Amino acid sequence: MRVVVTGAGIVTAQGVGWKANAEGFRDGRVAIRPISVFDASRQRVKVAGEVALPPALPETLLSPHKARRLDRAAKLLLLAAHEAWHQSGWKPSDDLPVVLGTTSGGMSLGQDYYRQAVNTPHSHRGQPTRVSHYQAQQQALNLADGFGFHGPVTIIANACASGANAVGHAWELVRRGRAQRVLTGGYDALSHLVFAGFDSLQALSPTRCRPFDARRDGLALGEGGAVLALETLELARQRDATILGEIVGYGAATDAHHLTQPHAQGDAALASMKAACQKAGVTPSQIGYINAHGTGTPLNDSAEAAAINRWAGEHAAAIPVSSTKSGIGHMLGAAGAAEVVICLMALREQWLPPTSTLQSPDPLCGFSIVRKPTAAKVEYALTNSFGFGGANATVILRRWA
Repeated sequence: MRVVVTGAGIVTAQGVGWKANAEGFRDGRVAIRPISVFDASRQRVKVAGEVALPPALPETLLSPHKARRLDRAAKLLLLAAHEAWHQSGWKPSDDLPVVLGTTSGGMSLGQDYYRQAVNTPHSHRGQPTRVSHYQAQQQALNLADGFGFHGPVTIIANACASGANAVGHAWELVRRGRAQRVLTGGYDALSHLVFAGFDSLQALSPTRCRPFDARRDGLALGEGGAVLALETLELARQRDATILGEIVGYGAATDAHHLTQPHAQGDAALASMKAACQKAGVTPSQIGYINAHGTGTPLNDSAEAAAINRWAGEHAAAIPVSSTKSGIGHMLGAAGAAEVVICLMALREQWLPPTSTLQSPDPLCGFSIVRKPTAAKVEYALTNSFGFGGANATVILRRWA
């Protein structure tokens, strides 16, 4: 069963919606800025890919009372879903599956619960609401209520591969005939607790996030959401829907090498890329662009470079690669889904997003790194997502002419 994308919504530090993000990624704009959503004055690093939320959310079926209770993560998800939903032209139903990836879910609510419990342990005001909305499925339930549909909800929390895993799982549901359409994607919001954790690991760059740079020194955290409407090609044609692109392959693998460090030679990354290509029926020579996981940390980028070199072999030098995390930071559970949408943009509009912060490419990279805005003819794009604990996922997309 062929699976196509008929709706795509995205929210990142570049802006809200396809247009703002396409312009930012095409031009290589860096949207890392000082943090305002919490006090970062005591942190080693004080910048992130923070989203400028609009003054009001788009109109949905949520009551004003429920809308006021939405946490930051739910708002990011709702904004991305609103664009995808209306672009797809779907109508509400009682059997629409939702598959979402996240790592933090409603972490800001859990953080607020903890602060109140420590600072004023005898006050329980607002605590029950924080507990109930902290659970990751709550954002998905808000989504379903907002657009008036119901169906099975699956939440995937597999570290930084979560968003790509969610899209891949949704693709498998449609491809195998278990559903005609699935709403999928990923979301995560900045929270002080998560930020402080990465900062304490010294995983954040104290200078500038520079994926695949010989002098890279860490990642930048970001936030946002990306949602895709996937359906069978047959259904899309029946309703004369606008098709944005086709997902043709997905692979996942786990190396269980280390809690935070990837395998030095990228064994599981290599396995996920091979698996995705096998399902897509393509070879490395057919891939016209790779949106790399490319976090900017020394170990991640060298492992991914090794995996790409091994996977592509003699074709590696001909494949353009970039990491869009240089412009928006690492969106954790939302990253993989957002990068699928970015690949859709590149395929649909025929350009390659640059890694504009790159200064001195790491000699380990046997491939060409896109460093400036570039027009290109691309038929297939591949995107990688890797996470703590050895989680690896790869998605392959094809241009829809």
